[in-house]
Amino acid sequence: MADVVPTTPEGAIAAIVALLPSGPDRPRVAIDGAPGAAPDELAELLVAALAPRRALHVRADHFWRPASERFEFGRHDPDAWLGRWLDTRTLEREVLHACAAGGRVLPGLRDPLTDRSMRVARVSLPPGAVLVVSGSALLGRGLSFDAAVHMHLTPGALLRRTASEDRWILPALDAYEATIRPDEIADLVVRADDPRHPALVRRRAEP
Repeated sequence: MADVVPTTPEGAIAAIVALLPSGPDRPRVAIDGAPGAAPDELAELLVAALAPRRALHVRADHFWRPASERFEFGRHDPDAWLGRWLDTRTLEREVLHACAAGGRVLPGLRDPLTDRSMRVARVSLPPGAVLVVSGSALLGRGLSFDAAVHMHLTPGALLRRTASEDRWILPALDAYEATIRPDEIADLVVRADDPRHPALVRRRAEP
């Protein structure tokens, strides 16, 4: 059972911040959602809210595999988009594990538009800093997140907020929802049908 609590964008950010432990550790939080839910935008707002604490935003699409691997079965294969595009090993090693091990994080690997190496320097995160990773279908992959937020869209909102040229990924998003059930494994679910009027889904304790 769960309660749906209307909130504001600021309230959603405050709820995410409340998930993060204080202290010397560097918490790693996932902002997961379909492209139409704009997880990258929420991640940027979160980083801005965490400014006094220091935070780094890493986009998962900056760790996509090379185009030669992504498009092996064509440019519009939803199964490949879901299972092959993201280089989870490199994201885990160079970002998530690196954050926990010493704080020297690679913020990007490959430009998703040009397919060229980004050639960016590592960023050193001090103790207590927060790593925010945003993207689609991040959960259920064994990635080392300390907290996970899922931005939920109803089917109608998902269709409405997905650009026509990107609707070929909708079967992949349906499969992700059906098999991974991100609403059930995320620490916080944000209903994002209307970004101006989000809602928080709070699970009730079992009686």
